[in-house]
Amino acid sequence: MTDDAEHTVDRNDRLVILASSVGTVIEWYDFYLYGSLAAIITSQFFSGVNETTGYIFALMAFAAGFAVRPFGAVFFGRLGDLWGRKNTFLVTMLLMGLSTFVVGLLPSYAAIGVAAPAILIAMRLVQGLALGGEYGGAATYVAEHAPPGKRGFYTSFIQITATAGLLLSLLVILGVRTALGEETFKAWGWRIPFLVSILLLGVSLWIRLKLAESPAFARMKAEGRGSRTPLKDSFARWPNLKLVLLALVGLTAGQAVVWYTGQFYALFFLEKTLKLDGPLANILVAIALLLATPFFVFWGWLSDKVGRKPIILTGCLLAALTYFPLFHALTQAANPQLAAATATAPVSVYADPADCALQFDPVGKTVFDSSCDLAKSYLAKAGVTYVNVAAPAGSTAEVRIGEVRVPSFDGAALPRPDFAVRKTEWEAGLGAALTVAGYPAKADSGLVNRPMVVGILFLLVLYVTMVYGPIAAALVEMFPTSIRYTSMSLPYHIGNGWFGGFLPTTAFAMVAATGNIYYGLWYPVVVALVTVVVGFLFVRDRKDVDLHA
Repeated sequence: MTDDAEHTVDRNDRLVILASSVGTVIEWYDFYLYGSLAAIITSQFFSGVNETTGYIFALMAFAAGFAVRPFGAVFFGRLGDLWGRKNTFLVTMLLMGLSTFVVGLLPSYAAIGVAAPAILIAMRLVQGLALGGEYGGAATYVAEHAPPGKRGFYTSFIQITATAGLLLSLLVILGVRTALGEETFKAWGWRIPFLVSILLLGVSLWIRLKLAESPAFARMKAEGRGSRTPLKDSFARWPNLKLVLLALVGLTAGQAVVWYTGQFYALFFLEKTLKLDGPLANILVAIALLLATPFFVFWGWLSDKVGRKPIILTGCLLAALTYFPLFHALTQAANPQLAAATATAPVSVYADPADCALQFDPVGKTVFDSSCDLAKSYLAKAGVTYVNVAAPAGSTAEVRIGEVRVPSFDGAALPRPDFAVRKTEWEAGLGAALTVAGYPAKADSGLVNRPMVVGILFLLVLYVTMVYGPIAAALVEMFPTSIRYTSMSLPYHIGNGWFGGFLPTTAFAMVAATGNIYYGLWYPVVVALVTVVVGFLFVRDRKDVDLHA
């Protein structure tokens, strides 16, 4: 029997694992404050561009934090394998907390112009780098403390931290919103959750300074088995690089899109597409998170019995097969007026394809003045589903709402003042026609089927718990101690930082391009199915591997 097999987790080890988890919750809280306040961030820091472009920019700034996570994984992963798990995630926490605090103090676009979004994105990049180094360290640290047969169970508490951080951010936002009122919150109260992070940072640093180094890393160092070149050993040697690629495509890519669809994209969909009141959407998502969170531990525990791979791949498959009906049901439950209008008075845009441009302006200053662009811009902003129908070349675009026809107009030849007046009048007419057809300007809170919405959100988050609960143990077990931090961090953060982090932006752009509010779901569905196939064929379950190897 090995020393590892004889190791048991005593009271001190459990306190160490708890302290590691608490610290990670705070990091996720800092990181997800931005996502929870995307609409307000748009108005504060991207007010110099049009509304649709501003919202896409806000989502891109949100995604910027994810874009650099793999670079943080490589940089801090190398430090973690050379310098130790504990010291590395002390540095990542300090960077995360300070950058979040700076966002709370940052002047708005109205005060300092383009410097505001530039600094904001810079802080998001720092946050992304820090989180890239945090997760791998925390997951590795906890797994290396746990005895064989319980790694899935113990690392599942680290898996709770991402959802707990999101939930904490929602609860703090709701508390401040309720205490100050909506107008005050939008004016300056939104800064309070960011500023509070400095207090949480102090508590978290105090907790983490009490941690000892992981036993597996300490033993490796004592025996002189550490890698002097963890980057080379992780990515320049094919046997390990192959495992990195399999971990990415066969596990984390699918896990990531399920995670972000079930939690973040669902929230974006409720607020932006279904026009549900922001505080109500946050409350319903928070309830679903509370109900589903224990299942992270359940699936982690079960993975110790049946393996990590079957649970993760089943979650990906269930999500891919049910996303479309679930989001249709979510529309019916959250905004039945919109669902009814879409069914009884479908909207079509008849236009010459050559008259239509992409509904995304990279500088935020382009005037959409063609007849097609005017029609699509308004419908995209209103969250109305429509289909594109090709019209004869040179024809003026027309919006059809059931049997009602609303001709657009070509504003390119009009003087700017005349164009602005004509556009306002035309949009008012189109808006009135949509209202008559039953399309609501926003969801009626009194008609929201709250139990049904929570039930659907719970199911979406349940898929999240299936794919995410066992993933830390699965990744830790794929790589040797000497390069574990580096090797597991990169596929995790490419999966979650790129495949998952870019999901809201990608899905929203797909919706804007096609006019179909559900079209963006094809992104997570396809990625999840690829993971199911690759994971089933090529990934080997390693739940009983010796972590000291």
